[in-house]
Amino acid sequence: MVECKNYNGVIIMTFVAQNFDRLIGTAGFSDTLLNNHFTLYQGYVTNSNKLSDILAVMANEGKTGPEFAELKRRFGWEFNGMRLHELYFGNMSKGGKVVNQNSGLYKKIVQEFGSWENWEKDFKSLGAMRGIGWAILYYDPQSKRLFNVWVNEHDVGHLSGCISLLVLDVFEHAYILDYGLKRTDYIESFFKAVDWAEVDGRFVE
Repeated sequence: MVECKNYNGVIIMTFVAQNFDRLIGTAGFSDTLLNNHFTLYQGYVTNSNKLSDILAVMANEGKTGPEFAELKRRFGWEFNGMRLHELYFGNMSKGGKVVNQNSGLYKKIVQEFGSWENWEKDFKSLGAMRGIGWAILYYDPQSKRLFNVWVNEHDVGHLSGCISLLVLDVFEHAYILDYGLKRTDYIESFFKAVDWAEVDGRFVE
C-alpha cells in the first residue's frame, strides 16, 4: 500500500506497513518470534520511507553528489527487505493451504523437476544451505521456466524480470528464537504453513 504527500511541491510516495497479525498462532512459530519479525519488517518500511523522503528532497535541490549516491544504493536494501518480508508473510497462513494438484503451478513444477517431491527436496536443500539470505522459487515469464534461487542479500542475487512465487526467509531472525540452529526443522514448519493458493495466484498473475 502506498500513500502520497506533498513536501514543498515535491510529491513523495509513502509506503504503508501491512498487518500480518493473522499469522499469530501459526503452528511452529511462537508469538514472540512472529511479533519480533513483524517489528523488523516494519523497520524496513520505516527506513524505505525515510530514504525515499530524503532522496526526493535532495534530488529536488540538486544535491546529487556522493551522499546521494550512497543513499540511492542503500534504498535497494531497505526496499527489497520490505517487499521480501511482505511476500514471505503473504505466502503463509495459519494451518497452511495444501497445493492444488490441478493447478498450473503444480503441473509446471512437475514438468520442470520431474516430480513435486524432486522440487520440494531441491527447495528445502536450498533453504538449508549455510549462510543467511532467502530461498525463492522464481518464474521467468520470458523463458517460461522455474528456478529455485538463493538470494544472499536483499539487494543482490535476484533474477531480473522474474516473479517471486514462494519466498522463504532464512536469516537467523526468522527461526533462531524457536529453533536454535535447527534450520531444517524451521523449514519443515514453514512448509506446513505455506498458503499454496496464494503462491499459485502469483503464478497465474
